[in-house]
Amino acid sequence: MSIEGLAKAAGVSAGGISQIERGVGNPAFTTLVKIAYGMQVPVGSFLQTDQEPPGLVVRKEHRKRLVPSEGLIYELLTPDLKRRLEVLRVQIAAGFDNSERPFVHEGEECVHMLEGELIIYIGGDEYRLEEGDSITYDPTVPHWYRNPFPRPGIIFSAITPPSF
Repeated sequence: MSIEGLAKAAGVSAGGISQIERGVGNPAFTTLVKIAYGMQVPVGSFLQTDQEPPGLVVRKEHRKRLVPSEGLIYELLTPDLKRRLEVLRVQIAAGFDNSERPFVHEGEECVHMLEGELIIYIGGDEYRLEEGDSITYDPTVPHWYRNPFPRPGIIFSAITPPSF
């Protein structure tokens, strides 16, 4: 695919893609998502390295960490994104609200509230989760998080198939 073709498919500038390709640009996570969409590959394919932890165990210090936007920190708990299951630990900052950019992806998702509280919206329905609560839903329905509480919320999220 040419730079111009990718730029058109992804909705980003050809100059920006050229800078990334030459290693002189540092793209924002949203730009990576657009490029992945344009290439029809999961955005996680850009994050894989040869430094995978060996075997089946992912040690805390070897988790892949991603901060896609202010207020979210993702940690991959599965060894990679080459499997049929993606498991994430997600920290959601106090005050976070992504209602303007809801999540939408294929598969099935289960979220378990490890710490704090969180409000999850699925379509037009609102669900308040407290520590120990879980919710399972169809992620093809637009969904978003809001944390109006004074401390971060930490969730465990299992998604199949991987959507990152």
